[in-house]
Amino acid sequence: MKKTFIAILAAATMLASSCSGLGGLTNTSSTSGILTNVLGGLLGQVLLGGGGLSASALVGNWQYAGPSAAFTSEQALNSAGGVNAANSLITSLAPSYNSIGITKKNTSFNFGDNNTFSAQVNGIPFSGTYAYNEQTGKIALKTGQHTINGDVIKTNNGIGLMFDAKQMTAMLQQVGKVSDKAAIEAVGKLARSADGARVGFELTH
Repeated sequence: MKKTFIAILAAATMLASSCSGLGGLTNTSSTSGILTNVLGGLLGQVLLGGGGLSASALVGNWQYAGPSAAFTSEQALNSAGGVNAANSLITSLAPSYNSIGITKKNTSFNFGDNNTFSAQVNGIPFSGTYAYNEQTGKIALKTGQHTINGDVIKTNNGIGLMFDAKQMTAMLQQVGKVSDKAAIEAVGKLARSADGARVGFELTH
């Protein structure tokens, strides 16, 4: 926990300093409350296991906003190097996503309230049914031939839809029909770079 706490504390301290400089933090209890929210918020962005997203909140059209990464447990996060490791992983994913051609215009997911979904990755459309467990954040996307298992977490800007290396490869290669094998291998390698890492898409309304 120490590495994670240090990374988060640094971010929280910078936020507190910034707010203080603006004259917004003069009450000790208020400052404590803000820091607590920052700590919880940062961990919530990078830890899987039920991110507080209800099934009804998942319903709707979600557009790709950028790469996303998270870890399956706090232990896995600590071993990888804390919150900074997740941010580094996201940064490393961007070139591969760009090489594949994934953009805001050609990648999206639409989840219906009848457990059907339609999506496109790299402009390739696919659809089927989905099963989502709001208690665990687990999601299964079922098409005619494939079932892709992943995780959903709530983020500040929307949601993160993430997969392990095998499932992400299936998402890109089998379902998304991406032909850039080098880019797919690079994404898979990054997903395997740390135990418990998951990679995928940051999605917004």
